[in-house]
Amino acid sequence: MDTQQTLAALRALAHESRLAAFRALVQAGPDGLAVGELRESLGLPPATLTAHLNVLRGAGLVDDTREGRVIRLRADYERMDGLIAFLTENCCQGARCAPATGRCRP
Repeated sequence: MDTQQTLAALRALAHESRLAAFRALVQAGPDGLAVGELRESLGLPPATLTAHLNVLRGAGLVDDTREGRVIRLRADYERMDGLIAFLTENCCQGARCAPATGRCRP
């Protein structure tokens, strides 16, 4: 993941509703959620959710597939892992981090 992709992902997640939607999809696992299920769980109007999903799609964080009349949404775990890897690439200046605390070990 390069700097521009990272910035796009961070901008997409820098909104309470988009972050909540993405987290719900991550928690749903590889099966994802139908758009209606996600909308109900977040309590967002359809047009508002559509706008948020378009931003998440544009950042490459969410994929969707049509299953008959249902659109199923899934988090893009590879992109999420890439974002985390980019952010932690030089964590602790190469030293091993303590797993529970995230603090660097000498």
